[in-house]
Amino acid sequence: MGTLIKNAQIINEGIIFKGHLLIEGERISKIFKSDADISEIEKKHEVNDIHNKFLLPGVIDDQCHFREPGLTHKADINTESTAAVAGGTTSFMEMPNTVPNTLTQELLKDKYDIGAKTSLANYSFYMGASNDNIEEVLKTDPKTVCGVKVFMGSSTGNMLVDNKETLEELFSKCKLLIAAHCEDETTIQNNMATYKEKYGDDVPIECHPEIRSQEACYLSSSLAIELAKKHNTRFHLFHLSTAKELGLLENKTPLKEKRITAEACIHHMWFSDEDYETKGAFIKWNPAVKKASDRDAILNAVIDGTIDVIATDHAPHTVEEKLDTYFNAASGGPMVQHGLVAMLELYHNGKITLEKIVERMSHAVTDCFRIQDRGYIKEGFFADLVILDLDNPWTVDKESLLYKCGWSPMEGQTFKSKIMQTYVNGHLVFNMGAIDEDFRGKRMTFDF
Repeated sequence: MGTLIKNAQIINEGIIFKGHLLIEGERISKIFKSDADISEIEKKHEVNDIHNKFLLPGVIDDQCHFREPGLTHKADINTESTAAVAGGTTSFMEMPNTVPNTLTQELLKDKYDIGAKTSLANYSFYMGASNDNIEEVLKTDPKTVCGVKVFMGSSTGNMLVDNKETLEELFSKCKLLIAAHCEDETTIQNNMATYKEKYGDDVPIECHPEIRSQEACYLSSSLAIELAKKHNTRFHLFHLSTAKELGLLENKTPLKEKRITAEACIHHMWFSDEDYETKGAFIKWNPAVKKASDRDAILNAVIDGTIDVIATDHAPHTVEEKLDTYFNAASGGPMVQHGLVAMLELYHNGKITLEKIVERMSHAVTDCFRIQDRGYIKEGFFADLVILDLDNPWTVDKESLLYKCGWSPMEGQTFKSKIMQTYVNGHLVFNMGAIDEDFRGKRMTFDF
């Protein structure tokens, strides 16, 4: 017996239409646009009548830090994938700066083994690059791994790639998508020295976007894009944070043909430097949240296609790790449970359409990474689906959080929209607050 999702407002491929959808097994079997077509179907299958609520493809988050192995005091794949499905994210791609760093094929396999045993969402894990593991990187299978992550700026662990010869070799030889965190380390260190001389160890958090500055971002991003153009490398720029960097990108080439793509994160479209006064280090990210003009330019670039995908850069730390002095306070914050509803709030505020949110959080991620059979509502695709109510206000509080770290920069925020149900591979994993903790997602695969 399959499941008929009945009376849905389906958002897919730039349109919204009234329809019904049949799930059989793990996949979408049939999409109906007429009530007459479902009279016999209803008799044979379980019916989920959603009464004109919205049905959209599950969010695919291309940048998450779930902290396993080695940092599981603040997060793990099970807890954070649980938060993900509750927030409408059905698939994620996770970062290599765990402990140990994912710098060998054996360590990469270990993470996939953990994902298979514990993840409620579909998963993929990036291979990590360092100054001395190019041979290991080149062994990575592009059909079963989402890409290679390069930190061209300081990061957790020992993964800063700053050797020019290594970068040249990586960009010239790697056949996988290369995704990079771009901040110029020399610029950052010089800025840190300047501010430490001025303030000592008591640097105000408001200085964070001046230390991890626009220029630091631009220098590194421009270098990476120059290398990608030189070697015709498939390159993806993570968490763009400045208006200036937009000049390095273009929106004339269709996404499926682009060799250079970019990502915007929720926090860079939600917060600005004005929020440090109230949020403090709880909105300390690398790269930093910057000016309101940067925030607005990034959102506009998402809308016009200069930036291709939306992600969360979900990166939890404990409260204690966030409450330290400036230089010691950890950078990053949890977001995967609230990324979709935050974008829907921007819709309610008239800043972006529902169709564009679905395009940037689902369709475009599939196209960018060449994910097989996900990210769209299409017959034959996996039934990764989200049902949401656009008129069901709720306020984020600690009791509602599923993050292992137990806090959110969104606490106290009231959202007008609420995630009601999430299907992963045709299975109802999240149902109005109830979670099927025994379900497990699947490893994503890629067309290459």
